Amino acid sequence: MLLLVGLGNPTPNSQNNRHNVGFKIVDAINQKFGLSKQKPKFKGLLTTGNIGEKKVYAIKPLTFMNNSGICIRELLEYFKIDVDNVIVFHDDLDVEFGKIKAKFGGSDAGHNGIASIDKFIGKEYSRVRIGIGKPDSPISTSDYVLNDFSEDEKESLETITNNIINSISILIDKNLDLFSSTVNNN
Repeated sequence: MLLLVGLGNPTPNSQNNRHNVGFKIVDAINQKFGLSKQKPKFKGLLTTGNIGEKKVYAIKPLTFMNNSGICIRELLEYFKIDVDNVIVFHDDLDVEFGKIKAKFGGSDAGHNGIASIDKFIGKEYSRVRIGIGKPDSPISTSDYVLNDFSEDEKESLETITNNIINSISILIDKNLDLFSSTVNNN
């Protein structure tokens, strides 16, 4: 069993924020692979189904970004999912906009959602870092990530999302290097 986690904030005005790109990816996966209707469970919106031969759970924590780990730990304990079978989709300021980097473990790099997950389940899980780049103007990091994507960025985000979906089988096989190179070369 795999757990796919999309990070974001659950308020309606956060829907198109850069910080909510993880929610958008999980929504697209749910739609593409016909996972179950979202149900509020484990302090998140949970779906389940199969991608190929793999049984997957997908969740969007409703605990707000800074407390994402609470939701994930509850779900892992209930379904007895190993931490190394968790894949988290999240925004990353240190990755150029439109690029994707997948990795296993590592530091939180100042990302509060990842820091919360590390605190509750440790660091031994996979991360799909979706590049949102750094702001061009002098704006605080928190304001930047909580701002909506520009119209141009929204168009690029569709391509990014499709590339992730088209390469999902590589990702769920945990071939992170191949996934990163494939998804960035489409």
